[in-house]
Amino acid sequence: MELIDAFDSAFKEWDRLVHEIGEQQWEEPTPCTEWNVRDLVNHLVSEHLWAPHLLSGETIADVGDRYDGDVLGDDPVAAWEQAGSASRSAFHRKGALDGDVHVTGGKIPAADYAWQMTSDLTVHGWDLAKGIGARSRMLDELADAVHAQVAPQADSWQQAGIFDPPVPVPDDVVPQDRLVALLGRHP
Repeated sequence: MELIDAFDSAFKEWDRLVHEIGEQQWEEPTPCTEWNVRDLVNHLVSEHLWAPHLLSGETIADVGDRYDGDVLGDDPVAAWEQAGSASRSAFHRKGALDGDVHVTGGKIPAADYAWQMTSDLTVHGWDLAKGIGARSRMLDELADAVHAQVAPQADSWQQAGIFDPPVPVPDDVVPQDRLVALLGRHP
């Protein structure tokens, strides 16, 4: 699966799930034990607020702390729609994935950043589905593509405390379950 197709697929699923959140579900727990549904959506909205800045060459210092804390306000779905729209446009801008971007760890290729964002949309989409009791509709091709991107880095991320240790699963599980298990989730 091509990078931009993977991004679009993950984005579409995340967007669908955000629009399925019921009024009473914002405080529900998610598989990310430190985050409820609102916290999880806030995390993704914040990331997507950053994307247009980073993809246009701004640095972490240029953006500063403007997206720290609660970025959802009184209408979390509208906050996602605005952030997501700007982010999606930025990722689709001609040449956006050709250069480098500044992230917390330094300068990385924009394509690597796009894979990180795609991975977050994909895995946190699964988390959100679990949190609101919805069915995750992650495409097998997307799960395989994200797995291929994160598997080489999974050990170091787990050692850094970003993800829990992998959860053992049978060899014949669907790609979605294999991906989330790699990142410490129980499918």
